[in-house]
Amino acid sequence: MARLIIQTEGFRHRALELAMGVNRVGRDSECEICLDHDTISSLHCELALSDDGVYVHDCRSTNGTFINGEPVMEAWLDAGQVLRIGDVEMLVESTTVTIAIPKIEREPPKAPVVLDNGVAACSSHPEIPATFACTFCTETMCNACVRVLRRTGGQALFLCRVCHRQAERLVPVEAAKKRGFLGTLQDAVRLHFKHPRGE
Repeated sequence: MARLIIQTEGFRHRALELAMGVNRVGRDSECEICLDHDTISSLHCELALSDDGVYVHDCRSTNGTFINGEPVMEAWLDAGQVLRIGDVEMLVESTTVTIAIPKIEREPPKAPVVLDNGVAACSSHPEIPATFACTFCTETMCNACVRVLRRTGGQALFLCRVCHRQAERLVPVEAAKKRGFLGTLQDAVRLHFKHPRGE
């Protein structure tokens, strides 16, 4: 993060770390950076930190704002420069913004528990058969666990309780067995004689 080191005696090389946005500098206790010194105004200047760096803006202070001895009203700061507000000097150590994004590791999905009848069990209720499975993370859910999104004028949308992606209804083993040869034959005939225009 952007950082300035006060070099004036009495501040013991105090380090100032800027927060993103506007950092008000002055004697007033409400300023983000409060410096109790006679030559500093109540609101002396503003140090704005953004992705582009640090921008200093003098707030019509009594004793002025200076970069390397030159008076400024507004200017960008560079690392290595000396910023002076009133008689307080500070070395600009860094003007960069460091944003750390933590890496979140997700545990791999567990294999679904299979009941004695060969049906997958609900991940949260291992004694209840699963009626839905997530198409993304393969979470298995019973009717109580699946999230239902009611859409106006349309069918309900079933969502995974873990990743909130779409879940599909599982075909019960008994229903799959009942279809047998005739069900398969019906599907084959329906596909074979399907109208070329999809009607």
